[in-house]
Amino acid sequence: MQPLEAKIADPAKRSMLLTALYIAQEQYGYLTKEAIERVATRLGLPVADVYSMASFYSLYRLQPTGRYVLQVCEGLSCHLVGGADRLVDYLRKKLGIEVGETTPDGLFTLQTVQCLASCGTSPAMRVNDALYENMTAEKVDELLDTLRGYHV
Repeated sequence: MQPLEAKIADPAKRSMLLTALYIAQEQYGYLTKEAIERVATRLGLPVADVYSMASFYSLYRLQPTGRYVLQVCEGLSCHLVGGADRLVDYLRKKLGIEVGETTPDGLFTLQTVQCLASCGTSPAMRVNDALYENMTAEKVDELLDTLRGYHV
């Protein structure tokens, strides 16, 4: 039987995990099975632990997505201000897709997440790594127009 310390991975390697997953996602576009295995091998961690971490955080994507991942907060604060459902419904109609789907042009993927840690400025949504607060239909329209303008 191994001592408990031997079962716990090197803390320095564990601290690198989130960054390594982020870098792998940037390289592959999302965290493929191969990317997760590569991160696990390089950090000397069990694949199951790396997958568990990747599937826990809404920052990481385990499936291919559009160029812009629109994540609408469904947390309690966003619901209390009446924003979560309203924003999701508006985006569904505006983009013609359901939650979890990507627009046919590959530009937008719509997701919901439990919390974006923006309770004081809800309703909130994240687009890739950028947080947008106090969202309204008008602000969503402006944001989508801006994002479409960058798409070549």
